[in-house]
Amino acid sequence: MGEKLFVYGTLKRGYGNHHYLSESEFLGKAITKERYALYSDGIPFLVKEPPVSRIKGELYEVDSETLESVDLLEGHPSVYRREKIVVILEDGREVEAWAYFYPHPRGELLRSGEF
Repeated sequence: MGEKLFVYGTLKRGYGNHHYLSESEFLGKAITKERYALYSDGIPFLVKEPPVSRIKGELYEVDSETLESVDLLEGHPSVYRREKIVVILEDGREVEAWAYFYPHPRGELLRSGEF
């Protein structure tokens, strides 16, 4: 059984880095249970404060090799830091999943919570 990964930016379907998840199972669209802040400077930056909005994204089941590849892409743990959060699927189920956080705001705030 793999790990759950919540993606909110260039790893989503239709974006440039989605190929990293091409072998992973798409579990559905999801939204974070807690409020965070999503910024954009060409690419998205998820930060914990201030709690502006719930972040919209996608949930995947990934194997350990895929998670390692995405860690390299995201520069975990020196650039982005992978942490567990709770997301809510469209059917209302709450799931614990990994998400990548940036240490500080960068770029323009996306109040909608969607990149």
